[in-house]
Amino acid sequence: MPKKHSKRYNSAVKVADLNQEYPLAEAVEVLAKFPKAKFDETVELSFRLGVDATSGEQNVRGTTPLPNGSGKKVRVVVFTDSPKAALDAGADFAGLDDLMAKINEGWLDFDVAIATTEAMKKVRTLARVLGPKGLMPNPKSGTVTDDVVAGIKAVKAGRVEFKMDKTANLGVGVGKRSFTSAQILENVQAVVEAVGKSKPATFKGSSFIKSVTLSSSMSPAVKVASSEFSKY
Repeated sequence: MPKKHSKRYNSAVKVADLNQEYPLAEAVEVLAKFPKAKFDETVELSFRLGVDATSGEQNVRGTTPLPNGSGKKVRVVVFTDSPKAALDAGADFAGLDDLMAKINEGWLDFDVAIATTEAMKKVRTLARVLGPKGLMPNPKSGTVTDDVVAGIKAVKAGRVEFKMDKTANLGVGVGKRSFTSAQILENVQAVVEAVGKSKPATFKGSSFIKSVTLSSSMSPAVKVASSEFSKY
């Protein structure tokens, strides 16, 4: 029996061939032509990587600033003994023992957690709570830093973190449907470059990035031409 598709999918098919691969600039234009939802959808870039997902040495993660921001209001907490400085710099919540107690009671109403090096000695005890949610501060993602002001500004300005899952897939939000095509394209190019440069030193395969697709919250995926990332 033929698979039934949604009206949104059928509308998308009318403006593009979803089996075709498109250069990045064209993929962005194709996405822009798809029907929009009643809310401002997130645009996401999805990667299929060629690494061995079972090898800890080939775990892929990192951060990159988005030239045009993410379009998302990012709620930031800072674990520090100097909460006033963090709050003055734009943190939504800051503290140490009091903040940790609140989180241990189940409060997780934030998007990014930053910690000073000294505070991490205590914050490590929250690993079982924050780890599974992807909220644990980490030096590799720039969220363990003694320059708290710069850390807050970078996150608020649109720095995004990416991390491969257990099946070697990776997704990164690159903006909103309300962005212009030029803004989305610049953000997408920045993310492709950042992921490409995160190739593990132990990777020996011929294709680090196997495939890339571009989609929004409610749209089908547009395939990106391999020529756009084959150098990685």
